[in-house]
Amino acid sequence: MIRITPGTAAELDREWLDTDDRGGYAAGTLAGWHTRRYHGLMVANLRMPEGRHCLLSKLEDSLACGQEEHFFTPHRYPGAQFPPGPPLLGEFTLAQFPRFSYRTGTLLLHKGVMLVQGTGDLLVRYDLERAPAGGLLRLKPFLAYRGYHELARENTFLRSQTEGIANGFAIDPYAGMPPLSLRTSLASRFHPSPLWYRRFEYTEERERGFDWHEDLFLPGVIEVPCEQGETVILLVSADPTGDDPAALWDAELARREREIVSDRDLTGGSIPPGGARKGPSRAGDGERDGRPGDGPELLAALVRAGRQFLIRTPSGRPAVIAGYPWFGSWGRDTLISLPGLAFCTDRIGEGVEILAEIGRHEREGLLPNFFSGDGRPEAYNTVDSSLLFFRAVQELYRVTGDAALIRERFWPVMTRIIRSFMIGTRFAIGMDERGLLHAGDGENALTWMDATVGGTPVTPRDGYPVEINALWYNALCFARDLAELYAETGACFAEVAARTRASFREAFWIPAGGYLGDVVQGGTLDPAVRPNQLFAVSLPFSPLTSPEQADVVRKVREELLTPCGLRTLAPGDPAYRGRYRGTGPERDAAYHQGTVWPWLLGLYGEASLKVAADREAEKATLRTRLCAFLRGHLPEAGIGSVSEVFDGDAPHRPGGCIAQAWSVAELIRLFLLLR
Repeated sequence: MIRITPGTAAELDREWLDTDDRGGYAAGTLAGWHTRRYHGLMVANLRMPEGRHCLLSKLEDSLACGQEEHFFTPHRYPGAQFPPGPPLLGEFTLAQFPRFSYRTGTLLLHKGVMLVQGTGDLLVRYDLERAPAGGLLRLKPFLAYRGYHELARENTFLRSQTEGIANGFAIDPYAGMPPLSLRTSLASRFHPSPLWYRRFEYTEERERGFDWHEDLFLPGVIEVPCEQGETVILLVSADPTGDDPAALWDAELARREREIVSDRDLTGGSIPPGGARKGPSRAGDGERDGRPGDGPELLAALVRAGRQFLIRTPSGRPAVIAGYPWFGSWGRDTLISLPGLAFCTDRIGEGVEILAEIGRHEREGLLPNFFSGDGRPEAYNTVDSSLLFFRAVQELYRVTGDAALIRERFWPVMTRIIRSFMIGTRFAIGMDERGLLHAGDGENALTWMDATVGGTPVTPRDGYPVEINALWYNALCFARDLAELYAETGACFAEVAARTRASFREAFWIPAGGYLGDVVQGGTLDPAVRPNQLFAVSLPFSPLTSPEQADVVRKVREELLTPCGLRTLAPGDPAYRGRYRGTGPERDAAYHQGTVWPWLLGLYGEASLKVAADREAEKATLRTRLCAFLRGHLPEAGIGSVSEVFDGDAPHRPGGCIAQAWSVAELIRLFLLLR
């Protein structure tokens, strides 16, 4: 369990997240005010209209007791906050679901939020634990009804009429959008009072250089009389079924508790439902301040976070969400994430299905870079996705040992990719006479360092990128071994692999520095110290000698390693940017120029174990580093998950998405490597 008692404005701005299994989510701040356009209580992934849409932005919830009304969810407007004064939040906990505890005087009320898997319904639970007298719970729903990248504006097209239903109401605001129904578990009355509230302020959008004001629509007010000790559950649904809100809550809670129990064998701990350890806590394990404590508990937290990224789209396609709240399904992110999210965590069937779905869309040796909200392939502008496909299949094979499965489901795609790259394909991707792989025409950013400003790549890497050729060599060697296993004659994989290995070291090795340069462009090797060189060590097949592998790890450790991941560029480089902040172009300019990425810890850990003289001592060092990072970070930004990036300079402030798939996945994989 993570427990936070916020005492500062910065702590109140920390973000929570809950997800369904369809790509939808609920997210907000501990305080209750929104700081991003992406915050919302019901952000649903719809089939029609396609993609994520913020339907219900927030609730203004209050309890009227006697002559006083206590407000639990504040709003920010230009020059004002309602209600004024500090929020009433006394404590936030995250175990099976986000839970908020509000205290004032003799009043104590708890609020829980859950999205129901399979339907995307929203459940908001209020437990009035202590009150001086009976009260009236007032719920004011604010509707946005817009794409999650957009902002709502007051308009005349919204249909404000509501329909009264038992203990609630229904509304159908816009043609072509789903209707919404809201009803409570206890007897309640709905009072229609259609009104637009203008200019809610979102401070993170201002920081990012975007429009930061929004208008939201209030259909009316639900009032629920309640007494001390009573529970009120609000059900919000875009596809009403007549289910009892209390029964839905119990069923979803039971499902989540079963998931936690099922994680015990994997994590190696005895984490009971709710996430609290059995028995007394050990001094120094972080239990007293609400931070996850030991290794098994931290791994359990990561596994729970990892479940949020594996989804089925509204049409039933399997997919991986790259990051919440604003990323969708991306090919590269999916292939990096699958080993940690699925193959290492006993979700083999889901992983195989997702991997096969990606392979099904191979075209001319390329795989999709991203997919639509409903899982259809879009752009094919990436070179590494095709090669990361081999790495994902390798991990599947390592875990299952099922050569027949590989041959039936993935081998045809793998051979087509290799042959397409050998003869050449789109974006000037192709093998030269040395066996090295060229990629890029100067107009597209085809590797994972793909940020652009004004259409121009910030980190131009067309030519011969080091990790692309390390992945290429690894793919050739894996294909060579599988061809031998499958007794396929005539394959030239072995000969090309040998040629690639000899050429790789000649092209990229910098003897004076004892490391690998980053990219060869126009016959010139870029000597920038970047983490991409780690692929040449961490992959199962390395083109380097053992001493060279050790030198690469040493160089990365000395210049790129931080407590929360690897910098994308050494601080001594003139192009280094130590802060990831500001407007979109400013952040993109720093994205791969020094910004820290935690997913790279998976590569680093794997590589450092491979070259370690004392493997057990290195495991202990890595374990200490990983646990220290997670204890500090899991309650810090996207509570219970791992952020996308961090500043290159100390104190390494988190940034980007609050929950990133490959960040979580690679730390899960590293944790299991250390066992």
